[in-house]
Amino acid sequence: MPTIAIVGAGPGMGLAIARTFGTQGFDVALISRNRDKLDGIAGKLAAEGIAAAAFPANVLDRAGLTQALKEAAARFGGIDVLEYSPVGQFGITTLTSPSGTEPSDVEFEMNFQLYGAIAATNAVLPAMREAGAGTLLYTTGAGSIWPDPRVANVNAAAAALRNWAMNLHQELVGTGIQAAHVGIDASVGVSVIPGVEAVQPEQIAPLYWDLHTTKRDEAELVFRAGDEGVPRG
Repeated sequence: MPTIAIVGAGPGMGLAIARTFGTQGFDVALISRNRDKLDGIAGKLAAEGIAAAAFPANVLDRAGLTQALKEAAARFGGIDVLEYSPVGQFGITTLTSPSGTEPSDVEFEMNFQLYGAIAATNAVLPAMREAGAGTLLYTTGAGSIWPDPRVANVNAAAAALRNWAMNLHQELVGTGIQAAHVGIDASVGVSVIPGVEAVQPEQIAPLYWDLHTTKRDEAELVFRAGDEGVPRG
């Protein structure tokens, strides 16, 4: 069976994406820091007939993340889809305005958003190139597209990840490998930032399946609360 590896897997978006792919015949590799949390998600999926397993890793430990993805590939016979959404691991811990941002505030965000994504990609892309097939999906908040000064440090790193993902899409055109960015213009589950509407993860998860199947020519889909995913890029 094909396999999706979800980096930053949690009980919200991670579980919704896992269900979306799992109901289409995918096995699921769950990667995040907390084994107990991952085992709970795997148990829920197993009860629904979806094969899933936990591979604990911290995206700030790039060697550990690489090893977790290698173990997942060995367990399931390869990774066909990588989904990277690191906020599922850490949440938003510190928000800074532009004038209140220190270099360290952006450094932390860059480490787990951009640099973790690069490490995860490097762990799976060679096998995808050899197979001539695969999908690489990267998630950020919509501040990567439309900056919000209330979350300047998060926006800076998210914009870097978006830029890198869309450049990767361009590079991989014609190889059989899809790379794309998903921007979420909403709070997932509960409202985190005043004025930003909350939506349920099940409303967003179909965008990932679309990018893997029918919209492989798209470099980006944006989910806006109250709207469908809108192709951009």
